[in-house]
Amino acid sequence: MLREPAFLRLWAGTTASGLATWGLPFILGLAVLERTMTPVALGVVLAARTAGFLLAVPVGGVLADRYSRRSVVLYAGLLAAVATPALAAGMGWSTLLMSVAAVAVGAGQGACRPAFQALIAEVVDADRRQQANAAMTLAVRVTTLTAPGLTALLAVLVDVGVLILVTGVLWLVAALAPPTGRASVGEAGGRDAPDAPDATDAPQSSAAARVPFHTQFLDGVREARRHPWFLAGLAALTAVIATGYSATGVALPLLSRDRYGTEAVLAAAMTAYTVGALAGAVIIARWRPRSQGWAALAGLALYGFAPLSMVLHVHPALVVAAYVLAGVGIELFNVPWLTATQREVEPSLLARVSSLDFLLSYGLAPVGLALMAPAIDAFGAQAVLLACAVVCFAAPALAALSPSARHFARRPGADGGG
Repeated sequence: MLREPAFLRLWAGTTASGLATWGLPFILGLAVLERTMTPVALGVVLAARTAGFLLAVPVGGVLADRYSRRSVVLYAGLLAAVATPALAAGMGWSTLLMSVAAVAVGAGQGACRPAFQALIAEVVDADRRQQANAAMTLAVRVTTLTAPGLTALLAVLVDVGVLILVTGVLWLVAALAPPTGRASVGEAGGRDAPDAPDATDAPQSSAAARVPFHTQFLDGVREARRHPWFLAGLAALTAVIATGYSATGVALPLLSRDRYGTEAVLAAAMTAYTVGALAGAVIIARWRPRSQGWAALAGLALYGFAPLSMVLHVHPALVVAAYVLAGVGIELFNVPWLTATQREVEPSLLARVSSLDFLLSYGLAPVGLALMAPAIDAFGAQAVLLACAVVCFAAPALAALSPSARHFARRPGADGGG
């Protein structure tokens, strides 16, 4: 896939946006360690970025279906790039300025996410999208594995403010690198013909531009409801992220310190998760199971082993092994899920449906994180972790019972498995 110039440009832009998105919290954490900003300021700034993301995701979905997906990526990336210097300038003296800039950065991040997903469907032919999605997630996982050490090394050589500015450069790459997509002739909404010279900037139609925003977003919701497998899978994914990810974010650091007496278990488990995800992406790039939807949901259920491994006093190696399984499983789900959405959803509504995915699955994650610590205080760590494990196993199993979930398709066999 990376030998194809159009996909290479899209891959570079997506990877750059992922680097910038991941890098900012880590860099700001270094600023706290250097006492350039306080932990309270860090929490406020990251919360502001999350708020900007959640507000912009549905807007970005509507705009990416109303106008050119390439244009939405361009302006969203430029917004994040322009706001980044203000974020660096406010460090150490104005939390308000940093928060406003963080909202803008988060808005750029949120607006480009559904547009990137829809752009993949325009740039890559249908029979190669699973490989393309796997290549995208491989880049994310390699970044997660290698970037902490690289960022810490750079922090020794340059100021934290400079590192923040580097994320702005990455947003520029994300804005400028992707190619113009191939819009299909005759799609609903009147998208431009594939060879139209102004396809990047031209709106779908003047009639579409006059339709109210909320009506267009609800059109995406109605399209999602036409696909029972999508609703069931999204409910399962949201449940797993809200419980399993929260257990990872809150309980794992506490148990690593209190039960095992070392942060090494936390570091090893998180590294194992990333390594497992890399392995899962490599596997699913080529594997075409006969019942792709059921296989993907089974992979998602593997995340249940992560909280389950922390319920009892087991050897740290078992905790690490559980996180390897969780990493493998999440990519066995993610790649077919994204590919099926790009295949099954009406092209003119794809960005809106993708925005609904991001809004619910990632938007509710902070709620789980916020409730995890109080729940542990009220009911005990073992009871809460056991409940999280049950949810992670049960939610995908229930989703598998939904009509069309077996193949992630409304028509049997449409997933291409065999």
